[in-house]
Amino acid sequence: MILNDSLLALLSVIVTIIVILSMEGVAWFLHKYVMHGFGWFLHEDHHRYTGKRFQKNDVFGMFFALLSFAFILSGILSWSNIRLAIGIGVMSYGIGYFLVHDVFFHSRIRTNYRPKGTYLKRVLQAHAIHHQKSTAHTGVNFGFLYASKVPRE
Repeated sequence: MILNDSLLALLSVIVTIIVILSMEGVAWFLHKYVMHGFGWFLHEDHHRYTGKRFQKNDVFGMFFALLSFAFILSGILSWSNIRLAIGIGVMSYGIGYFLVHDVFFHSRIRTNYRPKGTYLKRVLQAHAIHHQKSTAHTGVNFGFLYASKVPRE
């Protein structure tokens, strides 16, 4: 069955939204079991202030940027709306992650922005608790763009 253009566009939007939402689960899993597990050697400098502009931990972000780029490029070259939608979903989550985690929490780019809404305050509080309580193989609050109403302490 050949899908008409409007149905294909709707499917692409749905896939993009599903990927964005799913990426929080992927990020949570990787943060808990890889970054705070066998990948600690890359993630550790993120928990220990080094004063360096770039950290070994940035390898994780670069991996997802390359994955996103590969899906987008593959989708464009093969005229695959689904691959393109997956790549845009991963990229969109990455942009959200970068803004909330790297810009607003870690101030890797200086701004005068102060969160006013409860959602962003909750996510930033959960990440602050994560940095205070987490070690190589233990921790709390592994999400990046989602935090429960009462972050674990």
